[in-house]
Amino acid sequence: MPAPVAVGIDGSPESLAAAEWAAREAVLRGRPLRLLHARNWHPRPGEAEITDAAGRHRARHLLRQAEERVRTACPDVRVYDEQVEGPASAALVKASADAEPLVLGSRGLGRITGLLVGSVALEVVARATGPVVLVRADGTTGETREAARTGRRDVVLGVDVTEPCDEVIEFAFEAARARHARLRVLHAWRAPDPLTLGPGEIGLVSDPQRAEEWLRFLAAVIQVWGDKYADVDVLRTVVDGRPSDALLKAASDAELLVVGHRLTDRPRIARTGPVTHTVIQQAVCPVAVVPHC
Repeated sequence: MPAPVAVGIDGSPESLAAAEWAAREAVLRGRPLRLLHARNWHPRPGEAEITDAAGRHRARHLLRQAEERVRTACPDVRVYDEQVEGPASAALVKASADAEPLVLGSRGLGRITGLLVGSVALEVVARATGPVVLVRADGTTGETREAARTGRRDVVLGVDVTEPCDEVIEFAFEAARARHARLRVLHAWRAPDPLTLGPGEIGLVSDPQRAEEWLRFLAAVIQVWGDKYADVDVLRTVVDGRPSDALLKAASDAELLVVGHRLTDRPRIARTGPVTHTVIQQAVCPVAVVPHC
């Protein structure tokens, strides 16, 4: 059986929205959907059996609720559910290794209650070895004039041309192909500060010339992928500004935003980089975080 699209379920509106998104993703990818609920229970002495039965009953109810929602949204999805024991973050990190991708609900900036949001979601994103998609229940689906006319919204990919990553780029191309969407590849650059220029460095190059140079670098990075995915329409964009600001603006009317996350060789440190952290907190569209070495 192909690797499933997995989704964490806790009964919150965010996890149900994530389940519906994951069901559509499973259909797009031709994969089964795995509904996963983690029970982290700590019974008092003498109450283990009763507590366990109550926990399992609640878990079945939450999973059944999610299954009803996904079958309503996607009648053709192949779905199965599973209960696991242990802390949610550990269970979800483990699930990410076999998921394509793992999907979680997220409330975004400033709202941290709920099982699968806030610190849990951030820890999963930081430690997961497979792609994780965060979906907001209150995310907007506003469209640009182009999207309203064509019915098509972009998949946006953030790329640092100085350190491109194949896993991240491939995920974005696959997502765009599955959706028959345009892939907008974006690199943000900052004009050099005259005070930071070293000996022999040229500080008189105009901004348009710098932009053209970055665009050539970006085209070179993407060329091999554009050849491999010749059926995907690609728009290459370079922006002078902070990467997080540029990505949030580009993703304001996107179908999906794809960013990378470098795995640390120090497993005790669970954190994302500043750009990834900002976009997963503030983007209104679903955000796919793809780990890489």
